[in-house]
Amino acid sequence: MSLTIAILTVSDRSAAGTREDLSGPALGKAVKRAGWVVSATVIVPDEIQQVSDQLKTWADSGGIQVILTTGGTGFSPRDITPEATAAVIDRHAPGLAEAMRAGSLIITPHAMLSRATAGTRKNTLIINLPGNPKGALENFRIVAPVLPHAVQLLENDDRAEAGHQPGRAV
Repeated sequence: MSLTIAILTVSDRSAAGTREDLSGPALGKAVKRAGWVVSATVIVPDEIQQVSDQLKTWADSGGIQVILTTGGTGFSPRDITPEATAAVIDRHAPGLAEAMRAGSLIITPHAMLSRATAGTRKNTLIINLPGNPKGALENFRIVAPVLPHAVQLLENDDRAEAGHQPGRAV
């Protein structure tokens, strides 16, 4: 299943042009390696309104199935991506954020400092990833296997149930 994915880099320095965005392009390459399409990439500063506005624009367009954000998920006072995401989503998807933290915790104890969140707005899945390229890719690899099924479910696609087996009574 091909997916249409947008990547939002949240970084004051990258938005100002004083630091190259490494995470957005790294994620773009990983998305393309998975056989999916990167439909848009944008860099915004750590400003809650700009992040929220971009997420709403993309999710409400109907043409983007998954939005990956990178940056703004840590403890810095300017890190506001989870708050901006929470302000625009209709439903939380805590299992995705929990899986990313659990998987990353095997690699680094700093994973427990992640405030990343995930959720849906209309038929679009939004997932916050770390701003560090290594962390962004590690977390993307954790959630990538479930993205096609998540999108099928969001789109109420009949194929979503094809892999489910009827439960057995114990």
